[in-house]
Amino acid sequence: MVQYTFEKFWKETEYFSELNADDCELLRKVSKQAKSLENNKDELKSLIKYIDLTTLSGDDTPAKVIQLASKAILPYPQQPDIRCAAVCVYPARILDVVKYLKKENQDLEIASVAGGFPSGQYHLASRLLEVKLAVGDGANEIDTVINRAAALDGQWETVFDELKQMKELCQAPVKLKVILAVGDLKTNENVHKASWAAMLAGADFIKTSTGKEDVNATLEYSLVMCKAIKRFHQLTGCKIGFKPAGGIKTISDAISYRCVVEEVLGNAWISSEYFRIGASSLLDNITKHLNP
Repeated sequence: MVQYTFEKFWKETEYFSELNADDCELLRKVSKQAKSLENNKDELKSLIKYIDLTTLSGDDTPAKVIQLASKAILPYPQQPDIRCAAVCVYPARILDVVKYLKKENQDLEIASVAGGFPSGQYHLASRLLEVKLAVGDGANEIDTVINRAAALDGQWETVFDELKQMKELCQAPVKLKVILAVGDLKTNENVHKASWAAMLAGADFIKTSTGKEDVNATLEYSLVMCKAIKRFHQLTGCKIGFKPAGGIKTISDAISYRCVVEEVLGNAWISSEYFRIGASSLLDNITKHLNP
């Protein structure tokens, strides 16, 4: 993916405007749509395909992540062709998944949180090393975090530069998913600017949250991010993916995020190539609805 110059495109962030009445109406619309679709089995099956099935706990063991990978490969046994988009694990557990997939002769995207997750409050050198090691172990998707301290101080070029260095360690086909930690950024304008810093640095996806903040994914922040993605695509022709994550447990919530993406970005974004949902318990809720 091409990396764009910070100086040339950063002026776009000057045109930020708060959400207006039309935006608020759109959010009401998608919430209604979600309610109407939450018992639609085809909709529920499609949601499974967007899930990055996640475990990020201190008690993650090899056995636990292997069980997770097995579940991601066959989440709905009645239709073996349906599988999750990826598993997402800590860096120390990547090789466990790699070895399991090789043993079972299975393919599955392996995402890992690397680069100072969840706070970003580590030396840049150690963050970069963690990304390098994760890719070396076999992760083909890196979910990293931005430097929120720099962002909150308005040092957006620092945010950009650090992410650009991470992107250099994530050469295709490895994807870089950049977590903005929207709850820490506090304002829609900061979320807008963080979206641009990440996209300009070469992010393949922008992601709402780590799941560790007090405030995680919201429809409002997601709308701000999707509008930034749309403008970036208009200017560059480059499609950036979107991943809501953090506290997404109910079917209605998951469908709402899918509807926001469809309303703002269109059907071309509705595939696992450009839309993911980071979740740990959502899959169980979906399968319970499919098998009452």
